[in-house]
Amino acid sequence: MREGDKRTFHGNWKLLGMDAVIMLLLLALDQFTKYLALDRLKGNPAVVLIDGVLELQYVENTGMAFSLFQDRKIFILTMGFIVMAIIMFFLCRIPEGKRFRILHVLLAALIAGALGNIIDRIRFDFVVDFISFVLIHYPVFNVADCYIVVSAIVLFVLFMFVYKDEELGFLNFRKKQAAE
Repeated sequence: MREGDKRTFHGNWKLLGMDAVIMLLLLALDQFTKYLALDRLKGNPAVVLIDGVLELQYVENTGMAFSLFQDRKIFILTMGFIVMAIIMFFLCRIPEGKRFRILHVLLAALIAGALGNIIDRIRFDFVVDFISFVLIHYPVFNVADCYIVVSAIVLFVLFMFVYKDEELGFLNFRKKQAAE
């Protein structure tokens, strides 16, 4: 491990505080956009932003991504909480170095996205979706979904092409045994 990349939980308080602020800001933006969708789009025709490309269209999604597991609220909530717990576990294990700060931001965005959709499921029994790419007939989605998808893609790229295997030791559940 390089200098400044120590893994001490108490040293991560500042970073975890930053993570909490990012999560809360992103969550607030997500919930605000969903409030606007409920207030202005529900019961109204789609609002065309770019003709034949992008619309705002109110949809109540009782499933997960791509409408999987329709009407399985308990299962979806349970999976959401499990995934959030795993992400939080790794968030607390990320080394302190500047090289890893982007991981904090990305994991905070993932948690904000998951939490935004969980809040909808608890409040309404569905997730409010409203962004529609009609050009490619992509399923209607929301801001929280954007956080999840973009963060997952960037994490994939970072893990595949930027970080070296030895830098990702914090992802290992087992403690390394001391060399004899």
